[in-house]
Amino acid sequence: MSKAMGLLGYKVGMTQVFNDDGSIEPVTVIELGPCPVLQVKTADGKDGYFAVQLGFKDKPRKNAIRAEQGHVAKGLTSKRKEARQKAGVQLPPKADCEPQKHVREFRLDAAPTVAVGQVLKVSDVFGSVKAVDVIGTSKGRGYQGVMRRHNFDGLPAAHGAKKVHRQAGSTSSLASNRGSGRPKKGLKRAGQYGNAQRTVRNLKVVRVDAENNLILIRGSIPGFNGAFVMVRPTNKMNSKFVRGAVQQEVKQKIVLQKKGK
Repeated sequence: MSKAMGLLGYKVGMTQVFNDDGSIEPVTVIELGPCPVLQVKTADGKDGYFAVQLGFKDKPRKNAIRAEQGHVAKGLTSKRKEARQKAGVQLPPKADCEPQKHVREFRLDAAPTVAVGQVLKVSDVFGSVKAVDVIGTSKGRGYQGVMRRHNFDGLPAAHGAKKVHRQAGSTSSLASNRGSGRPKKGLKRAGQYGNAQRTVRNLKVVRVDAENNLILIRGSIPGFNGAFVMVRPTNKMNSKFVRGAVQQEVKQKIVLQKKGK
């Protein structure tokens, strides 16, 4: 499965836009970037893999701990830093920006082409991307029963059934787990519903607004309006949006060849 560079952002909300042919696209608006590159990891270094660490949204310095400030600042002094410099240790480069509110890492298949301190915008990463994956946290709905959480049917509501209509049913054999007395893992029971990381794959990119750092994608994504999300080019094999774009490019090349261009 391929790994590609993405960006960090906030879910703005849903709306609709009109295509050139008059059809309507239901879209989710996401504010993406700008994201400074805080760290670059390589397979031949101490990390052992390729990755790029990005930040999003400046964090007030009064709210940032010293470790967060030192992760991005060049001029922050410390006894350990002075000792390492005197010993001839080459210190890693710093982005020289404000502490970031959100810091995430994107693993890559090959060596990154970006440098520490570079600021990535939505047009730099998603300018020619046709489909994306969105990673977010679903809305938390509190403690719920099995009928709402797992779509159970409940027990019969006929005569003789008293106050059991929304219960899960017998758990005597399922909870034994071969005599250990512990419930089996993954058993569908009442519990917290939502507030879990979810990934929605292969969403069509409808429009990219580079001026306002916005991307419009077809369909819905996890989270409430204002929720933090990660967006990356889709890693789904045989995506119909990517395949359609490639076929269109091939058709254009054939037409140009026939015209002698």
